[in-house]
Amino acid sequence: MTTAPRAPGADRAELLAAYPSLAEVPSAELDAALAATPIVDVPRGTVLVREGDPCRAFPFVLDGEIRVARGNPEGRSIELYRVGRGEVCLLSTSCAFSAVLLAAHAGTAVPTRLWPVPPETFLRWTDLPGFRRYVFGVFGERLGDLMGLAEAVAFQRMDRRLAAALLGHGRELHTTHQQLAESIGTVREIVSRLLKRFEQRGWIALGRERVTIVDPAPLRTLAEGGETPHD
Repeated sequence: MTTAPRAPGADRAELLAAYPSLAEVPSAELDAALAATPIVDVPRGTVLVREGDPCRAFPFVLDGEIRVARGNPEGRSIELYRVGRGEVCLLSTSCAFSAVLLAAHAGTAVPTRLWPVPPETFLRWTDLPGFRRYVFGVFGERLGDLMGLAEAVAFQRMDRRLAAALLGHGRELHTTHQQLAESIGTVREIVSRLLKRFEQRGWIALGRERVTIVDPAPLRTLAEGGETPHD
């Protein structure tokens, strides 16, 4: 993790651009908090917290993305959600309020710029009406996302979930079979088999840690629950 000297007020301006609801915090208090705990730049793939850790910091994401996942003793894991710029982490929020140990692990999905605020500071700011409304609004949205994930894992066909995971990222995805498996809640072997099937049908082309979308139309049909010519 790296930090760099900044002009007075520059960090506060950057933070408020991502989290406008923090404008309720007095400027002097915000500057003091930023001075005590600097903004950091974190490389891709950095583990931020592990399952069973106590909550030591609340991450305000200024740029980049944090991936939150849950694992088991056999080494399998499922991606729960991601935290992007201006968003709050459901896991960290819950842990800060309840003082329980973290029930998932988190790491940077891409190079990420974040501000790791002490939990006691975050909790103090939730006394401010606007910031509290914002936090619990995002909390509710994230809970809805998790309910949707639970429904998909329980009821949706694996090939449809994989097709949906491949779409919406441009023509090329720089990812591994393991990362795709974790994102849809299955094992790498199943994802590899399905990807090979998609490649044989001419929908994608596989490379080293890369998936190229050749024909997105049948993938989209499959993701939306429709029938493809091969079904």
